[in-house]
Amino acid sequence: MALFNHATKEVTAKLVYYGPGLCGKTTNLQWIHGHMSFQTKGKLVSLATQTDRTLFFDFLPVELGTIRGMRTRMQIYTVPGQVFYEATRRMVLKGCDAVVFVADSQAAMLDANAESLRSLRQNLLANEIDASIPQVIQYNKRDPPTALPIPVLNARLNPHNIPYFEAVAFRGTGVFDTLKLSCKQVLKQLG
Repeated sequence: MALFNHATKEVTAKLVYYGPGLCGKTTNLQWIHGHMSFQTKGKLVSLATQTDRTLFFDFLPVELGTIRGMRTRMQIYTVPGQVFYEATRRMVLKGCDAVVFVADSQAAMLDANAESLRSLRQNLLANEIDASIPQVIQYNKRDPPTALPIPVLNARLNPHNIPYFEAVAFRGTGVFDTLKLSCKQVLKQLG
């Protein structure tokens, strides 16, 4: 949950990017880090394997400016997508204020997306986080010919009509739109 420090007039919130392996979570953070001004971002920390797969998590602190007299920060994390890191995913999710679910739009990944979404729901419950926390879905990898139509993805992955964006993360398409809405939702919730 968000940390308020009234003595220093700072608030820090936590945003977690969740999704199956190789869906583009780390690519989102790399794009954000590479295209934000140096005054508003911290160092991108990535614990990855030799094949560039996230081993533990990625972390990027971002300054959102002063809001209602409080210096506002967002700590952005990604979880490892591989199923055998379930305990790590649960731990990284702990205390989050919002979630971006990154789905791989390719047809072959539909079941993996659904399984990762099920894992997200279970891990929110295990961490005693209300399932109604701010969430955004990012349908990444919209560029390959095997990308499923949005109505098909929504029917399987978005029955509650959560806000979503189409994205091609390595090009930056939809990356900042996803981040901006997520931050806006958190700030609205913190009220």
